[in-house]
Amino acid sequence: MAEWGRGRGRSESRSETWPSGISGAGRPVGLPWWRGGADRARAAADGIGRWLVAEVAPGRLGHWLPVAFGTGIVVYFTAEREPLWWAALTLTLALSAAATIVRARPVAFPIVLAVSAAAAGFTTASIKTLVIDHPVLRYPAFGVDIAGWVEAREERARSDRITVRVASIEGRRIDEAPERVRLSVRKKTMPPVGAYVTLKARLSPPLTPLRPGGYDFSRDMFFQ
Repeated sequence: MAEWGRGRGRSESRSETWPSGISGAGRPVGLPWWRGGADRARAAADGIGRWLVAEVAPGRLGHWLPVAFGTGIVVYFTAEREPLWWAALTLTLALSAAATIVRARPVAFPIVLAVSAAAAGFTTASIKTLVIDHPVLRYPAFGVDIAGWVEAREERARSDRITVRVASIEGRRIDEAPERVRLSVRKKTMPPVGAYVTLKARLSPPLTPLRPGGYDFSRDMFFQ
């Protein structure tokens, strides 16, 4: 803060800093060093409480909801097996009701709301997987007879690639017929999009992560 005045025919200035609330070697003002740890813990708890109250003020809490929602989606993809979608939906509805009940409590409400948003993200991912569920090739298959329509073409450096929407497929080690297959063909031999083709191919299941925690090709292709 600066104050300006006159003196001896010219302007003089004086500047001061805002009080920081800290004195000595980082010791809070009004909290002597000889006090016990209980006072410091109480002061920290009061500060956290004021921070929580400020964060749940109108217009501030909404920014944390997408973070909690995304956290729920991340938790879904770290699950070791496919969860029950109806159990996740029931939990989300129960937490949403609890958030409505405790909405007048400034500390409990943001916590319950964040947990319910995370549950909503988990449930959304579960239902999305249920909606798009489709057969996936699980084992390599050789000499497979495929008939279908070309949906997409992709030019690459050494070979080209086409995506075929399967009309019929016959071969060993195929439990469920996949809806689409991606096939590599020789350069300059790709049929046009929309063409009906019949061919014999060797199929391999989607690649799994090359290392633990690495990029999951099979999951990416499943959701595409």
